[in-house]
Amino acid sequence: MTREPIRMSSPDITQAEIDAVTQVLHTTDLSMGGQILAFEEEMAKIAGTKYAAAVSSGTAGLHLAVIAAGIGEGDLVVTTPFSFVASSNCLLYERAIPVFADVDDQTGNMDWMRVEETVEAILRGGNDAKRFLPRSLAGQKSGPHSVKGILPANVFVQAADYDQFGDIAHRHNMVIIEDACETVGAHYKGRPAGSLGDIGVMAFYPNKQMTTGEGGVVVTSNEDWITQIRSLRNQGRKPGGMWLEHDRLGYNYRLDEMSAAFGLAQARRLPELLEKRKRVAFWYEERLRDVELIRFTTIAPYTTQPSWFVYIIRILPPANRDRVIERLAREQIPSRKYFSPIHLQSFYRDRFGYQPGDFPVTERLGDQNIALPFSGVMSEDEVETVCFALRKALE
Repeated sequence: MTREPIRMSSPDITQAEIDAVTQVLHTTDLSMGGQILAFEEEMAKIAGTKYAAAVSSGTAGLHLAVIAAGIGEGDLVVTTPFSFVASSNCLLYERAIPVFADVDDQTGNMDWMRVEETVEAILRGGNDAKRFLPRSLAGQKSGPHSVKGILPANVFVQAADYDQFGDIAHRHNMVIIEDACETVGAHYKGRPAGSLGDIGVMAFYPNKQMTTGEGGVVVTSNEDWITQIRSLRNQGRKPGGMWLEHDRLGYNYRLDEMSAAFGLAQARRLPELLEKRKRVAFWYEERLRDVELIRFTTIAPYTTQPSWFVYIIRILPPANRDRVIERLAREQIPSRKYFSPIHLQSFYRDRFGYQPGDFPVTERLGDQNIALPFSGVMSEDEVETVCFALRKALE
């Protein structure tokens, strides 16, 4: 008997979400209405911040966070090479310069010791700085550079060690932008993701813990920043101004009312959604913990509540990750590389001169990590099917 295809990911949608969207369609407010305000209020509660501004995507949110933080042309920002490319692209939109620091081997999150080393060397200038700056910049200036901020990206299931980042930022008067696009609902030392820096961004693509279809939210307790972001997302409209009054360069980064209603219904279900994903992660680990050629992502001791976004394992030598992906595909099991290092993307290599070997931990994870099918609506039988095929692929 032919089985149903196993999907890489699937959203968890109930009648509550369908009813919420349908109710909006029975009104005349399809944009900039009450659903946005209610959704923002709910997301601020989840993030533990005073304010939230819903936007059209996580990438849009990161872009606006960069602008609000005052990061602009020529500013250096230390960030991770092991992330979705938007966490670096958002700096390039404002002609800032991403400076990469390698990640922790166990979690995949940016290693605070590498961040500290990078910042201190750049501030000293000279040959010390050249070791850490992109090759395209290393020869341009021999004196000390300034570093405007740190932009960590929380990956897979948890945040990085933000207290350490905060100490570095405080000593050098830098801003922290938290890319929490993968960790809605996660807690670090009891504090929710999104609140761990000066400003945070979460995203709601269909494979995320909760979804709005497309969409994101910027969260902060800085009133001036949130006021600016609400203007910027709406073509720079003057706060409280009349229609067609714009006092700054802005963007069409608005989230529509249907998506906000969808997101509000999902946000109210977030504890349930997280628990269901945690259960699927447990099923995977239960079936794979004895496989010698697999290593799991480590949950750090400071992570008081994980939030499972994707299910990542490492395929250890002598097994070959890419060959495993091919063998799974022959069994009609989807899987993905996760991530492809940002610094080795052709655009970044051409623009900044990065080369293989620059960030060895990131590159090792990029060569070994594999994302397995994962969502809160996966059945235990589906997990069993994936694990059986994986064991066979590793033989």
